[in-house]
Amino acid sequence: MKTVAKFGIALALVIGLVAAANAGDETTMTGNVMCAKCSLKKADAKECQDVLVVKDGDKTSEYYVTKNDVSKAFGHVCRDEKPAVVTGKVTEKDGKMWIAASKMEQPKKS
Repeated sequence: MKTVAKFGIALALVIGLVAAANAGDETTMTGNVMCAKCSLKKADAKECQDVLVVKDGDKTSEYYVTKNDVSKAFGHVCRDEKPAVVTGKVTEKDGKMWIAASKMEQPKKS
């Protein structure tokens, strides 16, 4: 019986550590949200899709924003660009970087 209890405690600790590690995968980036089809003129864009364009010196990175409630609340940017601070989990799919936003807002003015 003690072995079962010890196993249960060990399992709970492992599950807790995995959950904590997954919560730490989020990152925050600042850039401009633009439309892949209308603003960036991406050849493979068949429909409007928000993309966070992040500039770091001479390097520019693009993160396609996953459509979810957070991105819908922020609003789509079609033929313009909108400054944004985006927090979310970054993944790679089909050769593109994607961010599933858990928070999107305009940068605070200093």
